[in-house]
Amino acid sequence: MIYIKDISIVDGVSEIPYKGDIVIDMGKIVKIGKGLDVDFKNAITINGKGLHILPGLVDMHCHLREPGYEYKEDIESGTKSAAAGGFTSISAMANTNPPIDNGGMVNFIKSRAKEVGIVKVYPIATITKGLQGKEITEIGELYEAGAVALSDDGMPVKDSNVMKLALQYSRMFNMLIISHCEDLDLAADGVMNEGYMSTILGLKGINRAAEEIGIARDIILAKHYKTHIHIAHVSTSGSVELIRQAKHEGIPITCETAPHYFSATDEWVDGYDTNTKVNPPLRTVDDVEAIKKGLMDGTIDVIATDHAPHHMDEKNIEYNLAAFGISGFETAFSLAYTNLVEQGIFNLSTLVEKMSSKPANILGIDGGKIKEGCIADMTIVDLNREYIVDVDNFYSKGKNNPFNGKKLKGQVLYTIVDGKIVYEKGKIV
Repeated sequence: MIYIKDISIVDGVSEIPYKGDIVIDMGKIVKIGKGLDVDFKNAITINGKGLHILPGLVDMHCHLREPGYEYKEDIESGTKSAAAGGFTSISAMANTNPPIDNGGMVNFIKSRAKEVGIVKVYPIATITKGLQGKEITEIGELYEAGAVALSDDGMPVKDSNVMKLALQYSRMFNMLIISHCEDLDLAADGVMNEGYMSTILGLKGINRAAEEIGIARDIILAKHYKTHIHIAHVSTSGSVELIRQAKHEGIPITCETAPHYFSATDEWVDGYDTNTKVNPPLRTVDDVEAIKKGLMDGTIDVIATDHAPHHMDEKNIEYNLAAFGISGFETAFSLAYTNLVEQGIFNLSTLVEKMSSKPANILGIDGGKIKEGCIADMTIVDLNREYIVDVDNFYSKGKNNPFNGKKLKGQVLYTIVDGKIVYEKGKIV
């Protein structure tokens, strides 16, 4: 039993946090109220004074690297990193080696997560066999095995007819398609945003059109085939506007962005820090403001991490040769709180919606609310605590994070999964 006393509750439903006590037993929230009668001898007591409790964070886009790339990350280290970031449920992308493109591989991920994971792992399977973009996977088999969505993330589905077939078959099983939108011919061998900074740094740029063309195509497909598409890692002002217009037309589109797209710009590449190298790339100040506006007005539904850990040898090289990606679990909440809530873009309840209830709803999984009778997946944070990011303290194998050394506000103190404390004040329990 866990007794959380005198804490501010952000329940995922109420607009304003409220003070109360919470009793957790047998993995569930059994009571919410004030001055609850609890047998303290049998309860772990947490003094919540000055703290906030949120529904456990849900990440619908991350890379755990296992199988095949365990030197970058594995399910054990990745779930520890997720717990340290306040996440209780995460969805692992399928671009492993071999890819998650059949029921056996889905079952492998579930089995490994049950064996060594400390948060809930929901496998995402590929849209196409072998991530080749040529032939759709056996969607029914993947659904039966327990995949929660389909994505070739890391690669776009270039062939529009293949994407059409994927949409038609996924609709039969109510399987979500998560689309990595990128015109590879336009992106070519670019390594950062195309613009002023790429010119003065002498680096090959990636034009915004590479993302926006892919999004436009998928909006048209979603409209014609009346099937929900979720757009991954939105980064440009043009992308936000395309999705905003699509939603106004009633087209079944949802989308996500990641913390680095509203917390950093392509100016951060000055100095050639390879930890700033991501795909899609960091954009301009105008794009950052458009992302914030899209989050504020509901155009952007979800904040996902796109956690992409790499070995140091893949980052400590020339910018042109370095791998794309940021190790993002352990800074995601603080970046969102610091750069969105503290800046008045929206309140804490909306942040919980973007990082918990909405991704849970889109994926069709449990989560996103604090309510009597619900599974006790929760995160306790100190919103007033400031700290300096130190990647050497990350639980992730990947230390590739451009916010190292930056001061952030709002720190995760506890992560509770199925009524069990798995992370407490800097330590995996």
